[in-house]
Amino acid sequence: MPQEQNELLQPKTITILGSTGTIGQNTLDLIERNPGQFQVVALTGNQNIPELVCQAKKFKAQFVATADQDKYADLKEQLSGCDIKCGAGKEAVLEAASLQTDICMAAIVGVAGLEPTLTAIKAVKTVALANKECLVSAGKLFMQTVKEHNTILIPVDSEHCGAYQCLAAEQPENIQKLTLTASGGPFRNVSKQELQNVTKAQALQHPNWEMGAKITIDSATLMNKGLELIEAKYLFSLKADQLDMVIHPQSIIHCLVSLKDGSMLAQMSEPDMRVPISYSLAWPQRLKTPVQPVDLVDIGQLTFEKPDMDRFSCLALAKHTLYNTQTLGPILNAANEIAVEAFLAEKISFIAIAEIIEQVMETMDAHLSGFNPMALNDILQIDQKARYLALELLKLRV
Repeated sequence: MPQEQNELLQPKTITILGSTGTIGQNTLDLIERNPGQFQVVALTGNQNIPELVCQAKKFKAQFVATADQDKYADLKEQLSGCDIKCGAGKEAVLEAASLQTDICMAAIVGVAGLEPTLTAIKAVKTVALANKECLVSAGKLFMQTVKEHNTILIPVDSEHCGAYQCLAAEQPENIQKLTLTASGGPFRNVSKQELQNVTKAQALQHPNWEMGAKITIDSATLMNKGLELIEAKYLFSLKADQLDMVIHPQSIIHCLVSLKDGSMLAQMSEPDMRVPISYSLAWPQRLKTPVQPVDLVDIGQLTFEKPDMDRFSCLALAKHTLYNTQTLGPILNAANEIAVEAFLAEKISFIAIAEIIEQVMETMDAHLSGFNPMALNDILQIDQKARYLALELLKLRV
């Protein structure tokens, strides 16, 4: 039997960072639907210990870690009698990330996923990246690390996965523009005045996608699309003026690539994260998923709109950052994480999210002296300073 065919019969080993979140759960769903093709080696989670334990037992993981040090006793007790090693805290998560598996699904939400993902890049063959904050906060350092370790990086965001496929056979000089699409979220047709009274429950009702709370709020403010533009800049080595986004309420087309000869390429699929996840798991092959192909006749029409920067000022802040990502990226991301967390805790209004971020960005200029965007410690220090400032500004609103 040819060596290539024999290799295909061997299950791919996989580590899932953030296995209890939406991306992690969908990843395990696909693994279960494709028996014999994957071997789960390690799983990490945060506070949902029952789910993490259930996953570990079901998929026979070798190592399980919780990021919450206080949950160690609970995790150890629930895994007693199982031949599964476990750990807790930052070092345990980094240990999981350092395991030499074929694939690492990097799905830890927020900048908390930065160090584990950088660790995985140095250890595994392929990183499936479902954490946009890594690139927003440390894009230059992140991509340099990928290059140094010759790691295959497959984006999992539906838009970037679509772009990855569209650009696979294209030379960089042929690319005129990359346009990402956004559903517009639950407040696409809501006035600026009405946005002042938006509730947490309303903001969590995304019209098309099933996602975690943080990314759902980011989608409602359109910050998610702004972060994705920054992510795309680094992933595909594009300039800020080569990147754009449009509102596409049906969420069928995920990206558009305009080429210099007037051609336009598009990637289409139903709004189900198992499509891009499956692509990252099977690359360069493809997995069969339960997602049905797009039926254009049934859909009837696909529509597009320009985003309203006045109503969605988070997007405007992100597009401003796009032109100065190395310094503003970690500040934008940190302030957004704190502001979204405060909104989810019902401490601030929906429109206050953008107000907090803008205040932090305007104030943080004084803290950038000597900042080195290629130094992880510098990035993390800027991140912490931005978080502290955001928290102080929140106190003034109470």
